[in-house]
Amino acid sequence: MTNRNDSGCGKVFCAAAGMGAKRQGRALVAKDGFSARYDLDRVRGVFSRPEHKLAGESYVGRVLVLDAAKGGVATAWMLYEMKARGVVPAALVLNAVNPIMVQGAAFADFTMISGFNCDITQVIPNGALVEVDPLAERPLIRIVSI
Repeated sequence: MTNRNDSGCGKVFCAAAGMGAKRQGRALVAKDGFSARYDLDRVRGVFSRPEHKLAGESYVGRVLVLDAAKGGVATAWMLYEMKARGVVPAALVLNAVNPIMVQGAAFADFTMISGFNCDITQVIPNGALVEVDPLAERPLIRIVSI
């Protein structure tokens, strides 16, 4: 079962796959893609592509809840570089990923989960406090509070 109530402790959505450490933070949600190369100002820590639905928003320390991974091999080293400088989201939660994003997240030791039976961008409220646990029996995102 993908969606469940966690003993009254919030709504839980299970993912098909995940990696990284357990993280908690405020969700930054949009029905848009994610490219570390084209969507972000990696120095300032904000979404910089004007057409992106989160343009101007800071992603630092936030749990990004987005539709799909975009981009190519540059993503791998960019995620690593972002994490090394501390200008990085707490976690990345995606409906769909590509193999390059998975490699980049593994290289950067970055928390990421993906593969839901629902559109995760439609069920996680923007600004909600969420917990991402890729190491649970089934990787999950849980809404802690709205």
